[in-house]
Amino acid sequence: MTTMFKVEDEVNPRMTLENTGFPGVGKVHYNLLEPALVEAAVARGEGQLGQGGAFLVSTGRHTGRSPKDKFVVREPSVIDSIWWENNGSMTPEHFCRLAADMRAHIRGGELFVEDLYAGADPAHRVNVRIITELAWHGLFCRHLLRRPEREELKSFMADFTILNCPTFQADPAVHGCRSETVIAISFEQKLVLIGGTAYAGENKKGVFTLLNYLLPAKGVMPMHCSANHARDDENDVAVFFGLSGTGKTTLSADPARILIGDDEHGWSDEGTFNFEGGCYAKTINLSPVAEPEIYKTTSMFATVVENMVYDPVTRELDFTDDSLTANTRCAYPLEAISNASATAQGGTPRNIVMLTCDAYGVLPPIARLTPAQAMYHFLSGFTSKVAGTERGVTEPQPTFSTCFGAPFMPRRPEVYGALLRDRIAESGASCWLVNTGWTGGAYGTGKRMPIAATRALLTAALDGSLNSVEFRTDPNFGFEVPVNVPGVDAKLLDPRGTWANPAEYDTQAAKLVGMFAENFKQYEEHVSDEVKASAIG
Repeated sequence: MTTMFKVEDEVNPRMTLENTGFPGVGKVHYNLLEPALVEAAVARGEGQLGQGGAFLVSTGRHTGRSPKDKFVVREPSVIDSIWWENNGSMTPEHFCRLAADMRAHIRGGELFVEDLYAGADPAHRVNVRIITELAWHGLFCRHLLRRPEREELKSFMADFTILNCPTFQADPAVHGCRSETVIAISFEQKLVLIGGTAYAGENKKGVFTLLNYLLPAKGVMPMHCSANHARDDENDVAVFFGLSGTGKTTLSADPARILIGDDEHGWSDEGTFNFEGGCYAKTINLSPVAEPEIYKTTSMFATVVENMVYDPVTRELDFTDDSLTANTRCAYPLEAISNASATAQGGTPRNIVMLTCDAYGVLPPIARLTPAQAMYHFLSGFTSKVAGTERGVTEPQPTFSTCFGAPFMPRRPEVYGALLRDRIAESGASCWLVNTGWTGGAYGTGKRMPIAATRALLTAALDGSLNSVEFRTDPNFGFEVPVNVPGVDAKLLDPRGTWANPAEYDTQAAKLVGMFAENFKQYEEHVSDEVKASAIG
C-alpha cells in the first residue's frame, strides 16, 4: 500500500501511524506548521481568531490539570523505582485495554501528528510524537516542545508517543482508572494516553513526567523551574523553582537578562538546558506595564490563548475576568520573547531561587539560605496552590509539594534532592527563598507581594549586591533576612511589622512552623545530619 502525503506533510515513511501501531485511521496531518494548524483549528470550529491572529479557545469543563486521574503502569522494569505513594498505579492489563479502546476510538477519524524534541541539549533530549484529535493541541505542542528542522523529520524516530483524545471517555470499571478522565504512562510501551480532557497542559506535563523519570538515571537533574542568564555572560545562570502561580514565568522574563525558559529545565555536567521550546504563561491580571513581553504575546499570530473571556465583536481580551477560570493562560514560542536565548542553554547555575506563594502572609519577601537550608526547603516545597491550576482549587491553598513539583515526580523525592545536593556542592551556587505570596496578613486580609519589590530584591541577589547588606536571623525559620535594601521599603522586609496585629502574626507563624515540622518527618531518615539540624521547629 502506498501512502500519499499532502504537500505540507513531512514525516519519516517508517513512522506513519499505520506503521507504528495505529491502523485504520482516517485523515492524518503530519507535522503541519503553525499557519496550517491555525487554519485547520478555525475551519474545524475549535476556537476563534483573536487580535493579531492569536487563537482563542475554551477547554470546556477541564480548565486545569487532573492530577488524581494520572497513573503510571505498574510494570516490572519500573516497579521498584516509582514513588507509588505519590503516583497512581495502573495494571498492565488495564493499560492494554485502555490503549486498545483508544486506538479503536480514533479509527477513521481526523488526526494531527507532531514529531518534536523534548530538551534543548541534543545529548539528553527525548524524541516525542504527539497524536491529537485537535488541531490547536498540535499548535500548542509545537509551541511548548522543540521543533526539528524539516529535513530532520525525514529520519525522526519517536522515543515516546503521546495519544491525546479529549472525546474519549474512560470507564473506571474497564480501564482501572478513577473517572472518565485518564492520563496513563507506560514506560515499557513508551506510550502516554490522555483521554477525557481538552486541557492542553496535560500534554506538556506528561512530557515533563517522562523526563523526570528518564534523566536522573543519566545523572541529569530535572527541575520544575524557569531560568535566565546575564546578557553578557551565559554562565551567570539563575534558576527559579516554583509551582504554577508562584511567578516562574514572570520573574524569569527579566528584560535585563536572557531568558533560557520559563518552566522546565535540566542541570547536567555541561550546564543548564530548557526542556521546552516555548512558554505557558498565566494571563489573569496580566499587566502591560509589569509584564510587557508576555502581554504582547497575547496578540501575536498563532499564540494559543486559553479560557480567557473576550469581546465577541472586537475579540479584545479581558485580563481581569476569571469567570471561566482563574487559570487563564497563553502559549507561545520562546522566540516571541525578545530577550530569549537562541540556544535555550546556559552554564552552571550561580543562583538558585526557590519561589513560594505563602498564603499565610508569614514569610519574608526574600531570605538567604545555607546549602542545608536549601535542601530542607527543596524537599519541603512549601507554597500555595493558586486558584484554577488544578480542578477544584478556587482560592489559594497552603500545601507542601516536594521538589516544587510533586505532581510530576515519578521517582522518590530523595532522588532529586540528592542530585540538587551534589550540584550545589559542585557549583557553590547561592540559594534564596523568595515569597511572592501575601504580606500584611494572610489571604483575604493581606495583599500580594508587590512585584516591583520582588524584582528589585531578585536583581540585588543576582548581581551580588544583596550579599553586602545587613542581615538578621529570622527567629521562626532560622534563615537570614536582609534588613535594608536600596529601593525597597524596609517595612516589607519584616513581615511581622506589616501586620496590623503582631500577636496574630506570631500565632500564624507558629502554625506554619508546626506544619513545616510535621511535613518534614517523612524525609528525616533520608537526609544528612546537617539538613536535620536546619529543620524548622
